[in-house]
Amino acid sequence: MTEQPTSYGRPQGVDPTDPRGGSLRSQTPLTGSSALPSPAAQARAEGRPEETAGSDSEHSQPAVAETMGVPSTGAKPSVGEHRPRPAPESIPLQPGAEARPEHGPDVQDRRTGQIPAPGRPTPMRRDGDRLRFVGAATRRIARGLDLDEIVMGLCRATVPTFSDAILVYLRDPLPVGDERPVADRVVLRLRRTDRIPEDRDTETGFALLAVPPQEAPEVSELSAAVAELCEVRPGGALAEVLRGVRPVFADTAAARVALPELIGEDSPLVVPDDQRAILAPLRGRRRVIGAAVFIRRPDRIPFENDDLLVAAQLATHSALGIDKAVLYDREAYIADELQRTMLPETLPRPTGVRLASRYLPAAETARVGGDWYDAIPLPGSRVALVVGDVMGHSMTSAAIMGQLRTTAQTLAGLDLPPQEVLHHLDEQAQRLGTDRMATCLYAVYDPVSHRITIANAGHPPPVLLHLGGRAEVLRVPPGAPIGVGGVDFEAVELDAPAGATLLLYTDGLVESRLRDVWTGIEQLREKLAATAQLTGPDHPPPLEALCDEVLDMLGPGDRDDDIALLAARFDGIAPSDVAYWFLEPEDAAPGRARRLARRALARWGMEELTDSVELLVSEVVTNAVRYASRPVTLRLLRTDVLRCEVGDDVPQLPRLRQARATDEGGRGLFLVNRLARRWGATRLSTGKVVWFELGRG
Repeated sequence: MTEQPTSYGRPQGVDPTDPRGGSLRSQTPLTGSSALPSPAAQARAEGRPEETAGSDSEHSQPAVAETMGVPSTGAKPSVGEHRPRPAPESIPLQPGAEARPEHGPDVQDRRTGQIPAPGRPTPMRRDGDRLRFVGAATRRIARGLDLDEIVMGLCRATVPTFSDAILVYLRDPLPVGDERPVADRVVLRLRRTDRIPEDRDTETGFALLAVPPQEAPEVSELSAAVAELCEVRPGGALAEVLRGVRPVFADTAAARVALPELIGEDSPLVVPDDQRAILAPLRGRRRVIGAAVFIRRPDRIPFENDDLLVAAQLATHSALGIDKAVLYDREAYIADELQRTMLPETLPRPTGVRLASRYLPAAETARVGGDWYDAIPLPGSRVALVVGDVMGHSMTSAAIMGQLRTTAQTLAGLDLPPQEVLHHLDEQAQRLGTDRMATCLYAVYDPVSHRITIANAGHPPPVLLHLGGRAEVLRVPPGAPIGVGGVDFEAVELDAPAGATLLLYTDGLVESRLRDVWTGIEQLREKLAATAQLTGPDHPPPLEALCDEVLDMLGPGDRDDDIALLAARFDGIAPSDVAYWFLEPEDAAPGRARRLARRALARWGMEELTDSVELLVSEVVTNAVRYASRPVTLRLLRTDVLRCEVGDDVPQLPRLRQARATDEGGRGLFLVNRLARRWGATRLSTGKVVWFELGRG
């Protein structure tokens, strides 16, 4: 059986660094000479006279024998017979325990000659005592994951076990890893303080403060008694102590000057100038990152030389833990920023469709994953909807995800069909590495034709929620994951009626240890249908609320993977709000385009835009027919804005330039840039489209 560490005046199993053990008013104190009750103590507990219980007579021997586990015979043991091993002269109590000497409460300490005050921690007199304390304290410090937990662990481990109060200063800002500090000066900021709480009716109060005992501050007010910031002067006493790394007593020449510099010259805190205070530098892996001050009250036995080693161990473990915590926080920050930049900061607002999204990491401690979603506006008021999942939950997965997302955006800008986009993504994944696998679903929605084209690469199928409340899982060819290589992808074209909602998601939403993917998909379909019933058959549920309801289907144990969710509500563009013409590439095309645009605006009741639209349409059509060899397309769309699109078969994009005063042309795009609210040009596989938008009054 493993022997448990000696508990200094506490019951076995109590954490020796627990701050609640600092005062044992409610606990039964043990004697200072043995962990087992003496005959006198046993007699007092049983109500018998002490002189009878404490004598060496035959009447007292059976009680001692029974206590030590030896059968009682009623006679003294003979020579050579086994005798109980006498208790050692003194077993030190755990600091914080109440010492009750066997021969009276006012017995002096054998080493210092002082009388320990009742309820005050007693010194650790053996190396084993200090080792047990350091082991327990370092375990508490090591339990912390972030900076505050580590500093709190240091304070709770030392107060009241090792000291009556502690001040912890850290550099501001804290250096991270091997990076060089930005500023040459070293500034220490008070991070945390702690002390033994005292009752207001005690005689001593908090004797460390130069205030009357009845006005002694609470624990939270101790920080107000010292300076919050301290600038370490180069060549000063505090700089010398910090450079020395080793803890020092307050009675050293350097510490007498360094302590006032640290806590403030005008501080009301009176730090003892003897061996009741220790100044310990906190040194991390590369440099000193702070300092800790351990203080004992005047009525408590001073620190000993061996306590400097204890302070050094506490400071070293705390400093290394703080270093690791700062590095961990920096890595978590970088991971969060990386994940945030990989995902769209805001979703676009394309014509005829409303979008909402959600992203949930697999765990708070590992926020980096390979799931992504995207919405990319395309020429002709279309929009590409993308959702994908790279295998793994690491920085590498996130980096690969970012490269694939960038590639998808580039391919979407070329207006390639969905199956071609997946084919090029597959080639890109193979170039990144042989084991770079991902799933992806790519869909293109056209609000004019109310159709959607979808291609799949091993991804869970989307779910379409109709306006009447019916939810269906779309039948899309599954395809092979991206990165397999040598496979073809197939695209299907489906109806996308107005008012319907398309839900794209990653497998983390529907698959877990408790259910397979198809069971999760069926549960998702039922959840969407049940949510739609709440708003009635004629009103689709709000998009943001729908995303929240979908995530509510996750139960305990369902968060095994990252979750990316993209919801698209199809509003479409009514045929009555679309005007479309073909223009032959001839000199009369600009004049015909002006007349057609004027009639469409009159039909829509937008005559106030006639002059601007005629001018801009004439300039854009003129540039198109100058180089086109096939008919030019002209389309007007009436939504919340008026959008005009002119397409031709020339792939070269127009470029805005400043025309000289002697130039006869080159001012068309300048006029478009000045008069239109927005404009742009997009290259297509068959040419390009130049578009501009005007506000509706």
